[in-house]
Amino acid sequence: MSLVLVFNSGSSSLKFALFEAAAASAPEAMPCALSGQISGLGAAPRWQLDADPGRPRQEHSLTLDGDGDDAQQQAALAYLLDWLEAEIGWQRLAAVGHRIVHGGVHYCEATRIDTETLAALEALTPLAPLHQPYCLAPVSALAERCPDLPQVACFDTAFHAGQPALAQRFALPQRFHDEGMRRYGFHGLSYDYVSRRLSEELGGQPGDRVVIAHLGSGASLCAIAWGRSVASSMGFTALDGLMMGTRSGSLDPGLVLHLIQQCGMSAAEVERLLYREAGLLGVSGISADMRQLLASSEPAAQLAVELFVYRIVREIGSLVAALGGLDHLVFTAGIGERADTVRAAIVDGCDWLGAHLDTAANRAHATSIAGAKSTIGLWVLATDEAQMIAWQTQQLLASPSGR
Repeated sequence: MSLVLVFNSGSSSLKFALFEAAAASAPEAMPCALSGQISGLGAAPRWQLDADPGRPRQEHSLTLDGDGDDAQQQAALAYLLDWLEAEIGWQRLAAVGHRIVHGGVHYCEATRIDTETLAALEALTPLAPLHQPYCLAPVSALAERCPDLPQVACFDTAFHAGQPALAQRFALPQRFHDEGMRRYGFHGLSYDYVSRRLSEELGGQPGDRVVIAHLGSGASLCAIAWGRSVASSMGFTALDGLMMGTRSGSLDPGLVLHLIQQCGMSAAEVERLLYREAGLLGVSGISADMRQLLASSEPAAQLAVELFVYRIVREIGSLVAALGGLDHLVFTAGIGERADTVRAAIVDGCDWLGAHLDTAANRAHATSIAGAKSTIGLWVLATDEAQMIAWQTQQLLASPSGR
């Protein structure tokens, strides 16, 4: 049976999954053959293999050549490609789908990758310097090993491309907007998948006015009206919006100027501060992992959690204004799916919207967690970006334009 390979590559992890290539009317209809990842790149690499019915789950430490994120990412990629070639052989692959963080202005749907497309996506690296190079690394490596293997780019920005023009605009002179300095929004693959899942829960109809909270190490919110993105908390980069694991989220641009002009920090130092040393880690001084913070009795840990919730509740208010009301609030991703105390605090902050929790359902991580008095739907829906990528890849290759 032919397989679709999915890559989701970052600076600290390299995730992969294999799906059976089959005509499917929805993403979740594509069966996953196996999935896994190499995590801890740049620190303590680990190999993990899941969802393989032929063998038990594997997890062990991994020795890779090279120091630092970039060197270990390259070594991890070579290791994984060697493993895949030995395990399945390239001849069984129908195509490879890649999560690409940034599609810029022009890439608004899944796209077959060729030399010209790859060059155009590499040119977008300044818009996502800490994400785009890692997303594209497997594309180049596979092109060298299997030049005839179809590769497809699936974009985190594509779901938001149809937002109203006002939602995409910054208050800057026109020339900057024309050069691509606008609000893009990210986590689009997750939002697309979860929006479809909500539609299933609602009997096949898309939700009218929906806010989805994608809460993980990267966190954002999206306002969706009848299955279409209306506004997002993330903007020009994946740094904007909510406080995250190690990212600051929104802050006064004047503070960035102050750090450079008055504190003497270089642009690279500010970049590292805002992307890697802020957020839950920066506020708590303990960890970027919500599980550790919730288990800690330290006041700084409690402060980090409270600030995380506060920023989410404020941003939900902003997106509800963009929607003109709210019918459903959906939680997804690692924190959203598993941290019931965080969900409870957020719902409590949204009681003015008519949100009331079923405490027992929330503790059990049930799909519907709305209490009897709630006037809006409250949901916990698992996201699956890999399945969304596999489905988009399959859909593209099955279309006349994708062959």
